[in-house]
Amino acid sequence: MIKRMCTRLAAALMAGAVLAPPAFAQAPGLVPAAQATIEDACKAVTQNLLLAATLHTGVVQSFPELKPPGVRMTYSTRDGVEPKNMVDTIECQFQNTKAPFNIQRFCVSSTCYSPDERNAENKRRFEEVRTILQRAGY
Repeated sequence: MIKRMCTRLAAALMAGAVLAPPAFAQAPGLVPAAQATIEDACKAVTQNLLLAATLHTGVVQSFPELKPPGVRMTYSTRDGVEPKNMVDTIECQFQNTKAPFNIQRFCVSSTCYSPDERNAENKRRFEEVRTILQRAGY
């Protein structure tokens, strides 16, 4: 069966068929990348890192004029939490203030994730989030 599928796929490609890119899992409810701000991009980082279908934000501090541009915000994955009671924090740093944002680093509470992280698991989480964001145009 697999051999037959591969043969059909090869024949379709040789005939000039254009294949749609595969769909990738990402957090639902994200702002389209073309319309997104760095605040939206940081929210996307948080949702994808936490595998959260919904994310509520509290205090959001945005610094698009800094180098690198960044965002710091409080959040909750639970419904009904008042913004003043949100204590979980994330900080995001990006290369750009418009899509593609190119995430450079993010920190959840006191744990940071970056491409040059020494901790292999933290580096892996960074690469996973960066890949998901890139696929979504962030």
